[in-house]
Amino acid sequence: MSQKILVPIDGSDFSLRALKHAIEIAKAIDAELLLLNVQYNYNSPNINRFVSKEQVRRYQQENAKEVMDEALNVIENQEVTVHTKIRIGSPDYEIAKEAKESKVYSIVMGSRGLGAIKSKILGSVSFNVLHVASCPVTMVK
Repeated sequence: MSQKILVPIDGSDFSLRALKHAIEIAKAIDAELLLLNVQYNYNSPNINRFVSKEQVRRYQQENAKEVMDEALNVIENQEVTVHTKIRIGSPDYEIAKEAKESKVYSIVMGSRGLGAIKSKILGSVSFNVLHVASCPVTMVK
């Protein structure tokens, strides 16, 4: 069974740089890549008053597909086995949960993502993952 490296992908330059770094690691140790995109859960009573659950789900799928397609373009012709997964919820929690459930070798992620303002208020996703993950975490600037 091959080792897996989890790479959270959010469409930011930092996540794509982390992906490029993860590709090199995967080639060196003959590991597989697991690309994970986490979509926020927008299904709440306040949002569902204006937008249906189906519309929210479609938005999440379209957004995730756009992000994953960009990442898959980076991997094209790299001779690395890649799996993709989408989760719904809080990114830091879902990344750590996926790492544990998939028994990944490590997580390689960008040091910053798309949520610069949120990270100033609530703490950064990468910081939280670093502290709760059950495996080694590599931050890429």
